[in-house]
Amino acid sequence: MMSSNKSPNRMQLLQEINEVSLAVNDILLFLDTHPCDKKAMDFYKDTASRRRELMTLYAREFGPLTVDDALESDGDTWKWMEQPFPWEQEGGCR
Repeated sequence: MMSSNKSPNRMQLLQEINEVSLAVNDILLFLDTHPCDKKAMDFYKDTASRRRELMTLYAREFGPLTVDDALESDGDTWKWMEQPFPWEQEGGCR
């Protein structure tokens, strides 16, 4: 997990977002067939909360990954199209 006392590395933060997102998606599939499993529901709540925290942190540091996080970027302007997307970084499409 990221330490809270320094600025995150973009690639490390993206990796953690990917890992937590996979866990969220996986537990949602499990809950589709086990809707009354309290441990699974607790795990979903924890991982979904962590994903939201990471997405907000990413938006504040590097720009929004999804349009849902566009308002998490600092400032009073619409930043959605102002920053390069993650796949455009380091030898990407641009």
